[in-house]
Amino acid sequence: MMPRFLRQALTIARRDLTATVMTPTFLLFLLSPLLMIGFGVIGGLSGQAASSAGEARQQIVAIAPPGQHDALRTADRELRSVFTRDSARPGLRLEKPEAEPARQARTLFDSDTIEAAAVLYGPLDHPTVLRSAGAEAEGRYLAALAVQTLRAEHAPGTRSTPRFETVIRDAPTVSGRGQAAYFSTFAIFLVTLMLSGQAVGAMAEERSNKVIEILAAAVPLESVFFGKLLGAFGSALLFVAFWGTLIANLPRLLPGDAAGVLSSLSVAVGPIFPLLLIGYFVMAYLLQSAVFLGVGALASTQREIQMLSLPITIFQFAMFGMASYAAGNPESWVAIAAEIVPFSSPMAMAARAANAPDLWPHALAFAWHALWVAITLTIAARLFRRGVLKSGSPKRTKRAAA
Repeated sequence: MMPRFLRQALTIARRDLTATVMTPTFLLFLLSPLLMIGFGVIGGLSGQAASSAGEARQQIVAIAPPGQHDALRTADRELRSVFTRDSARPGLRLEKPEAEPARQARTLFDSDTIEAAAVLYGPLDHPTVLRSAGAEAEGRYLAALAVQTLRAEHAPGTRSTPRFETVIRDAPTVSGRGQAAYFSTFAIFLVTLMLSGQAVGAMAEERSNKVIEILAAAVPLESVFFGKLLGAFGSALLFVAFWGTLIANLPRLLPGDAAGVLSSLSVAVGPIFPLLLIGYFVMAYLLQSAVFLGVGALASTQREIQMLSLPITIFQFAMFGMASYAAGNPESWVAIAAEIVPFSSPMAMAARAANAPDLWPHALAFAWHALWVAITLTIAARLFRRGVLKSGSPKRTKRAAA
């Protein structure tokens, strides 16, 4: 009895294994970790590039008489050669003092040619060090540079008593815009990825219960799909409102240094940026959910849902990789392509709002996204009508009846 039992069990196991392995679902399952790791690496590298977007232009500045420039350069080389971590700091820029060095130092923080992390001016024994939020280390380095220069010029025991002051920038910086662009792209991607997939299960459940067929018999199928999309968006909006309120009050709960780093994030379009960010989240959610509605309407089993949803999720990662690269490289051809492709455009345009002050491209983008939401819903409805309801379009049905 036992050999017969094992033979029967092995036969069933072989059948199930063959039926599972020899399917596109298993192939996607087999390759999905590799693809997701690849897209994760692309997104991580793009995020790193965005976070260091202004690093090449970032500098520390010392305003000193020309006679001290050589001594400051020598002291800078010595400090960077002794301390390896100092070699990664922004480069030193030397400026001649003008009539008002204090005003000259503050003007450097709003310059378009450089991004000053910290500025030193005044006599080296009692200098004033201005530093931006989050650049405390650069400010301390300039103070150490003043001490090293004094000791080289005078005596080893010479001391310097610097005065530190944190400066709030009036104009957005390149690195601040790049970081804000990437965080906006990542936020839209993450929230959309979490929420848009809910439409698949709801639509598949109503299809299995024949509810969708009953609704389609009462109203046009496009209206059914659009109503489902709006209903799913309502629950997503409550989710975003809850967490958005918590995140908006997060800086009040953070320590001063962390809050200063958050305040260094800046956007080019100004106060209208939160409205644009919300608008692009809405468009990204509607686009992705419209696709998932079509998937849920066409899939009849959980296995089919997984088979159809996995390529869409991988495609979402690809769109995020493109948009996050565009956030750190706003003038590249990849950024232009990401702004045109409908499913990466909301994320890329949110990054553009952080990087560029022009508003008119956003009006065109919202119209472009709305058009593609309508196209996606129409395609999903027609596929459902022909694949599930086994009927043609309403016009063809009327012609056939005539």
